[in-house]
Amino acid sequence: MPVSQVGRSILLVDDDQEIRELLDAYLSRSGFRVRTVADGAQFREAMSHDPADLLILDVMLPDEDGFSLCRWVRGHQRLAQMPIIMLTASSDEADRVIGLELGADDYLGKPFSPRELLARIKALLRRVNFGQERGNDVRAFDEWRLDMVSHRLFHQDGEEVLLSGADFALLKLFLDHPQQILDRDTIANATRGREVMPLERIVDMAVSRLRQRLRDTGKCPRLIRTVRGSGYMLAAQVAPHHDALG
Repeated sequence: MPVSQVGRSILLVDDDQEIRELLDAYLSRSGFRVRTVADGAQFREAMSHDPADLLILDVMLPDEDGFSLCRWVRGHQRLAQMPIIMLTASSDEADRVIGLELGADDYLGKPFSPRELLARIKALLRRVNFGQERGNDVRAFDEWRLDMVSHRLFHQDGEEVLLSGADFALLKLFLDHPQQILDRDTIANATRGREVMPLERIVDMAVSRLRQRLRDTGKCPRLIRTVRGSGYMLAAQVAPHHDALG
């Protein structure tokens, strides 16, 4: 594991003691600092004392579900960019869609391989590390400025818009390839780090969520355009911006 990932902290929320013990041992051997809790109350207590570098949330919990915990995390500015992986025992597509709509960065169905979970964790943390290593890098496009290091998005009127890790990854992909058509395979691989493309609806939903962040929700979105039969394209030009962000 790269040095930058050794010692990173993971908080696992799952009411299954066997899963908690298994993943605690497996991820600890891989160099992570692991904490495990069994329900939402313990989760909130743990987060108030020592927020983690990455969060693994089971959907089904005894007191409140993982969706509400994901929503709670994304509603706090200091936690908004924390990578979140959701675990679900349900084969229902709706569970996965809801989790991603709420800002989860990835999902994994139960039963799963600890090795696959570890790969997902590494992929998400590499994304975070890459942003932190870029130095002062601000991109300006249309009426927006995005700090590539802090992941802070600002409108020209001064409003800051909170981005989840998945939102940032998708926006970065568009900013890296302005005015180029990106197909769904490209979007899925870049934003979720998976070798197989997720359901088409999930990619479309991720784009829709980003459009909402960018106030691009009209009948004919002007910033992120749909190219029928091909994918999506960022229509704006992108330029470096050297002013400090507030």
